[in-house]
Amino acid sequence: MTKFGVFLPVSGRAASRKTLMQAAQQAEALGYDSVWAADRLVIPWKIVTTYPYSKEATFIVPPDRPFFDTLTCLAFLAGCTENIQLGMSVMVLPYRHPLHWSRIATTIDQLSTGRLILGVGVGWMEEEFAAMNAPFKERGKVSDEQLTLLKQLWAEEHITFHGKYYNVDDIAFSPKPYQKPRIPIWVGGEGKPAQRRAGQFGDAWFPYFVKITPKELAARYDNVRADAKNAGRNTDEVELACCLPVELTPTGGSQITDYLKGSIEQVTERLKQFIDVGVIHIGLQFMIPHYPERQEQIDRFAREALPELKAYSKP
Repeated sequence: MTKFGVFLPVSGRAASRKTLMQAAQQAEALGYDSVWAADRLVIPWKIVTTYPYSKEATFIVPPDRPFFDTLTCLAFLAGCTENIQLGMSVMVLPYRHPLHWSRIATTIDQLSTGRLILGVGVGWMEEEFAAMNAPFKERGKVSDEQLTLLKQLWAEEHITFHGKYYNVDDIAFSPKPYQKPRIPIWVGGEGKPAQRRAGQFGDAWFPYFVKITPKELAARYDNVRADAKNAGRNTDEVELACCLPVELTPTGGSQITDYLKGSIEQVTERLKQFIDVGVIHIGLQFMIPHYPERQEQIDRFAREALPELKAYSKP
């Protein structure tokens, strides 16, 4: 059965302790399987880098609006919820030292009794990399090395690692993750390097396409499976998950092509097609700027679409 999650209000005017807690608890009560938080450490006042995750190609959160720390939010929500999975979409690996973030992630996994999903990526905003004094051009190599080290941190008792960016000699790392064999690593990113990274390191490929058809997504997932085979892995070890922006309209319009916008009936039928190509988990980002209206759509989708989608299985 394909699972469905929703994005949390971790940024913008709606971001607050109350709304964050209510959003997660309400998602759990409505039957969603997961809640998702985006990652941002700083927002420059001037951003020239093209934003790949909106139709307008510009970053959607103004710099004078709040943007909560993702890991802190998930740790907070671990104590406010009981069963819903807690996901990052996605943590930018080069911004943080792997010994630090892996300790926090493992703690969240322990305190939530195994509910963390760790979406990871290499980042996109050059200005933010500059502010963090992180190497933008080497972000892929840095991320690969972090994920290589992570395997040892979560599996071994005596850890020694010598790479280009990180070096440790005979350290301990305890506790290990609550989930066995580890916290799920879902590799974000849409291009060939991300597909290769997912095939080599991931438990799932976890792209966020603003516009994509189920057929196109399946074709790119074939690349991930091929990369997993080239890495000596069982191709079935890397599953397919994704994030999708969604806009619900009051009535049906033109047929949905590559962007998820339409009536709830149209959106439901389109999501079934994503299930048909093997997507095991979909994070939905409801694209309504005004938070009360966004919450109304999340509620309506849960009532009118989730039961049908959860009962559906691919032919």
